[in-house]
Amino acid sequence: MPFGVNMLGPVLIKYGNEAQKRHWLPRILDGSDWWCQGYSEPGAGSDLAAVKTSAVRGTDTQGDHYIVNGQKTWTTLGQHANMIFCLVRTNREAKKQEGISFLLIDMTTPGVEVRPIITLDGEHEVNEVFFSDVRVPAENLVGEEDKGWTCAKYLLTYERTNIAGVGFSVAALEQLKAIAAQQTKNGRPLAEDPAFAARMARVEIDLENMKTTNLRVIAAVAGGGVPGAESSMLKIRGTEIRQEISSLIRRAMGPCARPFVAEALEEGFDGLAVGPAYAAAAAAKYFNNRKLSIFGGSNEIQKNIISKMILGL
Repeated sequence: MPFGVNMLGPVLIKYGNEAQKRHWLPRILDGSDWWCQGYSEPGAGSDLAAVKTSAVRGTDTQGDHYIVNGQKTWTTLGQHANMIFCLVRTNREAKKQEGISFLLIDMTTPGVEVRPIITLDGEHEVNEVFFSDVRVPAENLVGEEDKGWTCAKYLLTYERTNIAGVGFSVAALEQLKAIAAQQTKNGRPLAEDPAFAARMARVEIDLENMKTTNLRVIAAVAGGGVPGAESSMLKIRGTEIRQEISSLIRRAMGPCARPFVAEALEEGFDGLAVGPAYAAAAAAKYFNNRKLSIFGGSNEIQKNIISKMILGL
């Protein structure tokens, strides 16, 4: 499911009007609409408030609407989505954060173009999305005009908690343990090598600690709270843990992790295998996971957020 759908629901519940909730929320639940996220732009990634995609409001015989022009990038799984929620600039005279609105756009509208970005592993995961005079009904504005930054910040707290990826790390750690039990070093399982076993133990301890923190955040949200600096903390530690586990899996494979044969990942591959079957994806996952500490607000930005929210710096 496109990445953005996990975060749009809470934003609609918090800031959407009753008509928007009645229309969009059931469609999210039953899969009628698949959403992607239109936040980042060339030159507006970590500095998200610098978005330039414009939305100009007007009225004609067909009703109240916005005309959207601009570009979004790194749109995860946008090639599968039929809807995109976007940060758009509706007031160029206001301060950066105060001139942004939160708009829901149908990807099938004339003027929307999706172009693939093929990553180093040969996969089509992310995209560029271009808007050329795209007409969007004004009723698709979530919250108040020029107040979309409030929606964006609220959404990002959920996104960062999600990026922590506790479930992904738990599954990856189990895979790491299984590989370390099968791979050998000096005739003994790699899991018995003191240096490698120490790194596995360290990352498992870190993961257990993060699981506890994650449960605290979930409990607070269930009680009516909203993730604050905790979401940034989870994002930092969660991505570091996921990257460490993928690094250890790659190290455990040794030379078998070096060659990358894309076809080896396809079902029915009968070519020359390099090492065990689980070696084929080791390098690809390692390199793909380098992005985790960048998207959703880089980890350096998260440290700034924590400093401001907790230390007042």
